Amino acid sequence: MLRSPLFVVMLVAGCASAPAPLPARLAPPPAWQVSPPVVSTAVPTQAPMVATTQTPGPVPPAYGGDWRDWPVTPGDWVYRQDSRGSIALFGRPGADAELTIRCDRGAGQIYVSRRGAAPGNAPLTIRTSSMARTIATQPTGASPAYMAFALFPRDPLLDAIGFSRGRFIVDQATLPVLIIPAWPEILRVSEDCRP
Repeated sequence: MLRSPLFVVMLVAGCASAPAPLPARLAPPPAWQVSPPVVSTAVPTQAPMVATTQTPGPVPPAYGGDWRDWPVTPGDWVYRQDSRGSIALFGRPGADAELTIRCDRGAGQIYVSRRGAAPGNAPLTIRTSSMARTIATQPTGASPAYMAFALFPRDPLLDAIGFSRGRFIVDQATLPVLIIPAWPEILRVSEDCRP
């Protein structure tokens, strides 16, 4: 028995299930529940401004381009000698030093420290015109907080810092980037510790 193609299509269509009804939350409401739109004659007013009590923290400057063109962190170098050896401090006069380089002759070490506390003893990166190095740091336990590391007096990083072209940077997570001028005080401290 031959069947026409139309019959086959109708047979298949008859086997298909009817479309499922829309869920109640998506179905349109009955006509008796629809209310007419409300027309307001009131003049719209602007919502009053509410003052917030939260003030944002300082925003670190966004640096881009070549780091050798970034503005130098405000401050000056000061060199001092004491019973332990010598120290070079960089910062604003009358304020805590941003960066210190200390020669401890008794320990035969040079200690470099920067002001601030980095969570999880985040490593610090020093970048000069001739090299870059990332170094593990530890908190000094001083107040205010400083993060520090030790170098041997003949470590090439000290010469790279001292002879960097105009400046070097100190970068550590969550702390501001320091752009420090390369002045002779850095090399004086290094030479004080070298035999």
